[in-house]
Amino acid sequence: MKPVTYTVLPTELFTETEMLIQWNNYAKKLGEKGYRIMESLLMINDPKLNAGCAITIELPNEGSKLDFESEKIGLLGHLRGHLHNHDITIEVIVNETIQNKRNLNDQDRYNRLLELNPNIELLRNTFGLDVNA
Repeated sequence: MKPVTYTVLPTELFTETEMLIQWNNYAKKLGEKGYRIMESLLMINDPKLNAGCAITIELPNEGSKLDFESEKIGLLGHLRGHLHNHDITIEVIVNETIQNKRNLNDQDRYNRLLELNPNIELLRNTFGLDVNA
């Protein structure tokens, strides 16, 4: 009979700031790969660190929660690897009363879209569109 071997995974302590940095780094990587919806879900609200290694995030609806759950394993792998703690867990809370962190006017939205796709300016000029209409 073979002896049973156990692998001890790291469980180093980390701060909420360190966790937020890694969380944002992962969101940025998703955005660079073209997963803009997932990036925005991760950035919609700052997660909270509770009781050592339990992370809680509030999302605005069940649909967001389902989308988040599809990316949760990748996010956990990133956080566990970069923070050297394999006890990290993430709990999603649906809070329908969440307000987006920023209230954007039409010009802010247009500027954000322009950052994502500079061709929007060409489209606006071609069709004589006005942002504030």
